[in-house]
Formats: sequence, structure tokens, C-alpha cells
Amino acid sequence: MLALSDFQLRAGEKLFLKGPSGSGKSTLLGLISGVLKPGAGALNVLGKDLTAMGAAQRDAFRAAHLGVIFQMFNLLPYLPVMENVTLPAEFSKARAAKAAARSGSPAKEARRLLGRLGVGDAFHDRRASQLSVGQQQRVAVARALMGAPELIVADEPTSALDAEARDGFIDLLIEECAQSEASLLFVSHDAALAQHFDRAVDLRAINDAPEPLPESPPGSFRDSPRGNRPRGTA
Repeated sequence: MLALSDFQLRAGEKLFLKGPSGSGKSTLLGLISGVLKPGAGALNVLGKDLTAMGAAQRDAFRAAHLGVIFQMFNLLPYLPVMENVTLPAEFSKARAAKAAARSGSPAKEARRLLGRLGVGDAFHDRRASQLSVGQQQRVAVARALMGAPELIVADEPTSALDAEARDGFIDLLIEECAQSEASLLFVSHDAALAQHFDRAVDLRAINDAPEPLPESPPGSFRDSPRGNRPRGTA
């Protein structure tokens, strides 16, 4: 259960959110990305009140403005790598235009991102289901970065990488976000990664839900026991 009296991510900020398994990290990312809807309170992302939107509106908002790196990747297994990466440009004209401005076309931008992430040309026409776990993770990151969204939300994106590859990946992700002036919310249980970011927040320290945290359905979000009305801004 989550009960946040205040959570803010500043424009252009690179924020590390830490917490152990079961602390609500993935639930919070689901709320911020509009996949889940809070049960109470206010939730503002990029100046828009997500609680006032229906499911279809939140989906459209996410497609246009957010790059989400899901913990389980959420690639379409039957599509080739290139088509997975260019999907955001299919759903958002704004992201397609920014990809074309950066590299000439969404396809060329996809190749640039995949190359930076170490996914060579030989893999571009393979179906996502034919890739290793590590390769799928890199493809998911390239898809999130496609078209320079204003906010990148990353749920344990380095879980399949070794230490050396992990640090290089984080540096690359932060560099890409800096170039597009995107904000980055990076979630992990590994506190050692915090050194790469502008600021680190422990979710347990800001969660007003009573301890111990009970099991609850994803997206459960209630008023603070201290009477504060939950609100969030990203």
C-alpha cells in the first residue's frame, strides 16, 4: 500500500528511487505512468492531472510523453526488434517528429539507439522472442528512448546486466536523457547505483502507510494516517 503525502520530480532531474522488493516501487511507477489509477488524492505528471483522465486518455498521454522501461520488458514477442523500437513513433506523431529531427527518420533513430546499447545490425530483424534476456532489456530501453519523451520511467532496468555493463548502461541512459532534457525516474533495490543520480529517495522513508506494509492489490493508494492528502508531481 502506498500513502505519499508528497513526491516530486523536477524537470530535467535524474532521480534514484530505492526500496526493497514489496515496498511499492513498481506500483508507484504504474501510477506515474498512468497504467494504474490512484484511489484518492492528486497525481500530476508533466503538468497534467492523471486522476482527471480516463484510461484511454492516460494511454495516449503515456504514448506521447513518457518512455517506460518495464521490469518484464513488455516487448511484442512476434515483432522484429526494429518494429518494437519504433512503436512509440507509430502511436505519437510528436515522438515520430523528434526522432526524424534527430536522425532523419524513426528507423534511423532506432538503429542509432540500438547501436549505442550494443544491439548490432544482425539482431535488428529478429523477433523479440529470439533474443536473450539481456538483449530484450536493451531493446526495451531503446524503445523507451525513441522520440525523446519528456519523462523516462525505469523499473529495475539493469537487473540482467553485470556490474561493468550496468555502469556503462546507466551513464548512457543519463546522457541520452540530458541531451533531450528529459527527467529520469530510475527505480532499483541496489542502493550502490545512487551515486550516478542527482538525488536519491528511499520509498520507505516517504511512504506514510502503516508498518508493516500489508499485501494489497496493485495501485492501492489511500490517505495518509496523519491526515495528509496524498499528492504527487512528476
